[in-house]
Amino acid sequence: MNIHEHQAKEIFRKYGVPTPRGFVAFKPENAVKAAQQLGGDLDVWVVKAQIHAGGRGKAGGVKLARSTEEVGLIAKQMLGSKLVTHQTGPEGKVVHRIYIEEGVNIEKEFYLGMVLDRSLEMPVMMASSEGGVEIEEVAARSPEKIIKVAINPTIGFQGFHGRKLAFGLGLPRELVNKFISFAQAIYNVYMDYDANLIEINPLVLTKEGKFIALDAKMSFDDNALYRQPEILAMRDLTEEEPTEIEAAKYGLSYVKLDGNVGCMVNGAGLAMATMDIIKHEGGRPANFLDVGGGASAETVAKGFEIILRDPNVKSIFVNIFGGIVRCDRVANGIIEATKATQVNVPVVVRLDGTNAEEAAEILNNSGIKQLIAATDLKDGARKAVEAAERGLA
Repeated sequence: MNIHEHQAKEIFRKYGVPTPRGFVAFKPENAVKAAQQLGGDLDVWVVKAQIHAGGRGKAGGVKLARSTEEVGLIAKQMLGSKLVTHQTGPEGKVVHRIYIEEGVNIEKEFYLGMVLDRSLEMPVMMASSEGGVEIEEVAARSPEKIIKVAINPTIGFQGFHGRKLAFGLGLPRELVNKFISFAQAIYNVYMDYDANLIEINPLVLTKEGKFIALDAKMSFDDNALYRQPEILAMRDLTEEEPTEIEAAKYGLSYVKLDGNVGCMVNGAGLAMATMDIIKHEGGRPANFLDVGGGASAETVAKGFEIILRDPNVKSIFVNIFGGIVRCDRVANGIIEATKATQVNVPVVVRLDGTNAEEAAEILNNSGIKQLIAATDLKDGARKAVEAAERGLA
């Protein structure tokens, strides 16, 4: 789960992480009032679109205002507009809220982030002197400029972790302890809130010699939200894909993608393998959908319904392993679901496991034109990709 920048900064401030003063606004008149309340020595305000995506600055979602009147004009233009960044895709995201922030006297920009390294099984803190630049660009262009420290949770963040990062950034001696204190607080936030990502880009050093989180991005482990009611209360459903929200209500794990081959699979590992082999066969997966180990006619029907809401889907690949559930029952469920949801695209079905032969016979004798039986995973992926290209004709 993701939260907005202004929400992440609220959390930061609780841990003593310095951030610019700011107010969230949902209407232009509120934005003007926020700027007036902030005041500021620099007579500069920053108007920031609040969406769950990076690249806002390049897309026009972060703008400077030199007067409170200009704040109002920018707010009027930004609120309700659609912001398209490299992370939103061409459909973009509608801006429902903005954040009005005081200007900051910037001396130098850095990057600071924290993420879980699954290969090391430890959280890793990263820093770079290339602040304000997307970290992916830095990694591709100058990987040596990214300093990383793995932090064993059994000992937590220590001074030597902070010193390695500070020295790697080339900070002068008088700033090292300030940076270590800042990094220590970020580690505490990460661990206390079950975060799986914290990103501050840029982390700025002001002309007054202070480190300030000028931006803030946080995402959290969905499996830990039951013990994070404060975070769960920050959830903004308008920023999430509606079909993903509905799928979760039915116990389906669904993620929308931009391909044309819909996928319905039981088991996350098998779902990933299915997506990989569709790509291998020259196709593009339209989604990740795990219907769970005990797939039933009801869950299969709901899966079809959700997949078919995507107009880009030209075929569906059903790849079910009958372990907990028998394949013949799944086959009957697929037939019922196909009729109930008026499926109008080719459906390639590969069933393996208990009673797989009986299931194949049921599908072949169904008389439903959309159903195409597959013998194995490769055969199913190939047929699904071909079907997506030619349709039912």
